[in-house]
Amino acid sequence: MSGFKDHFSGLATDYAAFRPRYPAPLFADLAAVAPGHSLAWDCATGNGQAAAGLAVHFDQVIATDASAEQIASASGPRNVRFAMAPAEASGLVSASVDLVLVAQAAHWFDLPAFYAEAARVLKPGGVLALLTYSGVRINATLDPILREYHQVTMGPWWPPERAHVETGYRDLDFPWPELAFPAQEMTADWTLAELLGYLGTWSSTSRCRAATGLDPLQELAARLAPLWGEPTLARTVRWPLPMRVGRRP
Repeated sequence: MSGFKDHFSGLATDYAAFRPRYPAPLFADLAAVAPGHSLAWDCATGNGQAAAGLAVHFDQVIATDASAEQIASASGPRNVRFAMAPAEASGLVSASVDLVLVAQAAHWFDLPAFYAEAARVLKPGGVLALLTYSGVRINATLDPILREYHQVTMGPWWPPERAHVETGYRDLDFPWPELAFPAQEMTADWTLAELLGYLGTWSSTSRCRAATGLDPLQELAARLAPLWGEPTLARTVRWPLPMRVGRRP
């Protein structure tokens, strides 16, 4: 990415350990609208979670990221090839890709340049999908505390691009007419420690720690622990997955 804003290389190990896994039906639904199943491009792959889901349905997946540290921490099935590359210069052959997926990263991109690259590499009729998610939802007792952490405590520390995530990407320009696509939801069954590990991968938490020398999760953990129950208790965490899905003319 031109002027790549790297908020995550320093978190690559935690990112691989604590980020939630995308649901299997998501990738089946994406494969169903793709014109073929030869090649998918997972752009800004991070630790390779989405690439692994795509690999079930496509012969080959190219998974790229502008962060060398993320690529070093990534792993996937044998039909996934990882490479370091910016979003607007994938190195892929023109008109070779059936599906381009960007999971939780399009808000960082130079979108006009990326869309030009997607148009170049997609086959006619190929599909572009942008996916995002925000916050966490557990229950009526815990959600207000987590919402306060997300919106108030972390409010000053979110990069400005994060605003696009909060609107579910509806305010992003999109290059082609959009397809009707089934609603998606991601879930994870986590202990409190696992939830806190995930919150530690937020760019806002990292920026707050770096600027203040303090860990904002300590106070949050103290508020959540009495309401959570046994530390080993796993609770279901939910995220809606807003998507923009369109077909190259």
